[in-house]
Amino acid sequence: MRNPFAGGGPHRVAITGLGVVAPCGIGREAFWSGLLGPGLSDTKANEIADWDPSPYFDNPKEARRADRVEQFALAAAAEAFEQAGAITADRGRFGTIFATGVGGLHTLEEQVGVLLEKGARRVSPFLVPMMMANAAGAAISMRHGLRGPNETICTACAASTHAIGYAARLVAYGMCDAVATGGSESAATPTSLAGFGNMTALSTSGSSKPFDAARDGFVMGEGSAVLILERWDLAVSRGATIIGEILGAASNADAHHITAPSPGGVGAQACMRLALEDAGLSPSDIVHVNAHGTSTPLNDAAEAQAMKEVFGAHRPAVTSTKGVTGHALGAAGALEAAAVLMSFAKKLIPPTAGTTALDPELDIDLVIGSPRPWTPGPAMSNNFGFGGHNGSIIIGTGA
Repeated sequence: MRNPFAGGGPHRVAITGLGVVAPCGIGREAFWSGLLGPGLSDTKANEIADWDPSPYFDNPKEARRADRVEQFALAAAAEAFEQAGAITADRGRFGTIFATGVGGLHTLEEQVGVLLEKGARRVSPFLVPMMMANAAGAAISMRHGLRGPNETICTACAASTHAIGYAARLVAYGMCDAVATGGSESAATPTSLAGFGNMTALSTSGSSKPFDAARDGFVMGEGSAVLILERWDLAVSRGATIIGEILGAASNADAHHITAPSPGGVGAQACMRLALEDAGLSPSDIVHVNAHGTSTPLNDAAEAQAMKEVFGAHRPAVTSTKGVTGHALGAAGALEAAAVLMSFAKKLIPPTAGTTALDPELDIDLVIGSPRPWTPGPAMSNNFGFGGHNGSIIIGTGA
């Protein structure tokens, strides 16, 4: 990653830990198995069934005082830290850069009901710490004693891609030695689903079909993924297993519309090109793109056009994992970065579940039907959010 500041780097940014909580599987291996499974059907929301937070808390009372979004984050962080092993970084130089699109919406909606039904005195004193958007990142910081920068990014569906990119820069520029990053989301409440449904963003057929000719909206998802980033040299010196590397990242804005992407995906094009520049790579170096691919008509068309403009005849293999996970809003980018890392490990690109007929207007090499074997190489993960927020990161194998 380029360092615009004088001196001090840049350092290579290793990924040494990954943890995942998702509707298609809890834990890295279960998540991967789920990505190879069938697509979603006949549902508005893909939630984690029979979620039990108790393994991640000392007692039931502590778990009850954490919103579902925080519970997911702590569970994913536990797996990520376990894989990373004994990190030697000074905790004062170990940051937490986390993301969510909404925060503790379940708690907020529940307590509004309490207020209306029972009055103000019955509202929980834990409402504020449970609903605040920074709660999940703060919980990770406190649980693991991380005293470096602790910041939360809330840029809608681009949030965790932005968080990973920002975290990587802190390491690359020598401002942190390690960072826990990623995102968490649990926003499938009745009010949220009504709002997304009434704005026609949700699938009317109850299925997620990214880039399909018959796509008609997204299915809401939830979950969390946490990545542990470290300075490459420090990870090597402690004998860590490096599972990937952040090569570059970029963020920009469409400045066009609060919900619709800019026509032709011009903002997304610029963002992808900035990420390539940051990584010092050319479009032909990218082997795979994990697309935002929400299954909405406008987003998929704009993103496909952007990829065509950026990559031209090169046409890297494209997939969207939202056909299995649903759209986890602010956690989407973290879950999709996790999918890229697992694709490296398994040497397979998961298919775009639910998609059977690529829209003939979209000129991309979409992986559908079955997983595609590949020789892992630089991969781009894109996410674009309401408000015109665009984010791209480029992940390398760490070889």
